[in-house]
Amino acid sequence: MVAGFLLAAYAVVANDSIQTLGTFLSSNAHRPWWALWIFASGILCAVLAYGWFVHDGDVSYGRLTNFPVPEGGISWIHMIPPLALLFLTRVGVPVSTTFLVLTVFTISNLQAMLTKSLLGYLVAFVVAIVVFRLVFKRATEYFHRTRGEAIPRYWVVLQWSSTAFLWSQWLIQDLANIFVYLPRQLSFSWLAFGVLVLIAMQGYIFYTFGGVIQKIVLSKTDTTDIRAATIIDFIYGLVLLVFKEVSNIPMSTTWVFLGLLAGREFALSMYLADTGFKRTLKNVSMDALKALSGLIVSVILALGLPYLNRLLFGS
Repeated sequence: MVAGFLLAAYAVVANDSIQTLGTFLSSNAHRPWWALWIFASGILCAVLAYGWFVHDGDVSYGRLTNFPVPEGGISWIHMIPPLALLFLTRVGVPVSTTFLVLTVFTISNLQAMLTKSLLGYLVAFVVAIVVFRLVFKRATEYFHRTRGEAIPRYWVVLQWSSTAFLWSQWLIQDLANIFVYLPRQLSFSWLAFGVLVLIAMQGYIFYTFGGVIQKIVLSKTDTTDIRAATIIDFIYGLVLLVFKEVSNIPMSTTWVFLGLLAGREFALSMYLADTGFKRTLKNVSMDALKALSGLIVSVILALGLPYLNRLLFGS
């Protein structure tokens, strides 16, 4: 149980959280890593504490209702997904931890999770195109034209606020992928253990500036600009908030993240001279293929590991 939690905690934090905090890291690279870490850790503690109090010890905010603890407890087959996630993270694949981790516990919810996640991708994609093509077109052109110039201080406040909002919404969605390895109703000691582990692992991610997955964020247009990062984070957080209210079915925040960046890149390619359509299509297609490969791995593990367990141990 503890080993599974530790593996999942590191794997999910390394892969998924950087997709949420990536723009925050990239646009605040000039600040001490520990200051950013303390900020993110404070929000983490608040979200966990609120969920624990309000939901009677359930820090997943009800997202594990349809994922009961396996009969016989956590076994070796539940350890493989976070190990696979660690490998995929190392090679820079933005795989969905929701599919990879949760489907091994019960594959019966895969269709519902897949439908919600695909809808999340499409909604984020369309919203990003509309927002960055119609609403923020002039602002984006201005941001692009004034890169490297001094930015008013109020943008710092706006960006840190949007990051706090987004980070809290991501945690509500993805904490289920980590705490699925622990009892559904946590005691205070389990809560304290989980908080300390996540804070420590978050510190490592901030210290290493996001790791390999951060390259996806840095490859997008102007994501190191604090103004562009603020808008991206706020829209991403709003999409997650909407889907949080739709149902308690877990969804892939990775797919929402990729859909948002893809829509934004296509929108920018329509009016920024140095962001060609062909290059954008290539980058977006590569990200989508990586996400699809992660889904395929998830299904293979969810179907294959129980069969292998029965073959080896007859159970």
